[in-house]
Amino acid sequence: MSVATALLDLLIALLAGTGIGLERTLRGRAAGARTYALVCSASALLMVMMSWPAEWVAPGTRPLTGLDPTHIIQGILTGIGFLGAGVIVRDGYSVRGLTSAASIWATAALGIVIGSGYLMPGVIFAVTTICILSFMRKLEDMVVAQHHIRCQVSCTIGDTLSEDALRAIFSQHRFKVKELSYDMNLKHHEFRYSADMWASGKKHSRQLAETLRATPGITGFLIAPSRD
Repeated sequence: MSVATALLDLLIALLAGTGIGLERTLRGRAAGARTYALVCSASALLMVMMSWPAEWVAPGTRPLTGLDPTHIIQGILTGIGFLGAGVIVRDGYSVRGLTSAASIWATAALGIVIGSGYLMPGVIFAVTTICILSFMRKLEDMVVAQHHIRCQVSCTIGDTLSEDALRAIFSQHRFKVKELSYDMNLKHHEFRYSADMWASGKKHSRQLAETLRATPGITGFLIAPSRD
């Protein structure tokens, strides 16, 4: 591999990683352009070094071309797994950061492909990744998917809303209850229902909140997005 070819591979990897990172920055994600640029270009650098003549790297050292590139690839993807896990966080009853983690892993794979000299597949994959991150969200928003929530309803002991009445409210707003649990706190004279349920579309949660707010006997409630 010539110096010009190696530099071209690294430059394309840097630009590809930066492009994907800018899309993530635009979305306000924690991992932005710098993270993706580093991941992609560093992965490409390691693959370029696999085919770089030893005398161009450090005269007198053992040739790098005799190493098994699969070991390098395995090390890259294993390390990226830890980085991806760092952007996955639990937010209430849901998990965030899965798309960022997947895109970081894909960017590392992109760097490996470009660093191995497959520029055209790398460029095509970079464009495809950016399109998926940019436009797939719009497609997902168009799909009327199941909206899972965790609903907690608090009542005063002695003036507790009956379970049948609560289930009727849920059914009125087209929620299907998966699980319903009960909690009683004598110290605070409070009885609480906790329900895991789902409905088609997100608008039902807002309507449910309005109904619960106007229902006598309810002293408080919580409606939080969840993931099944």
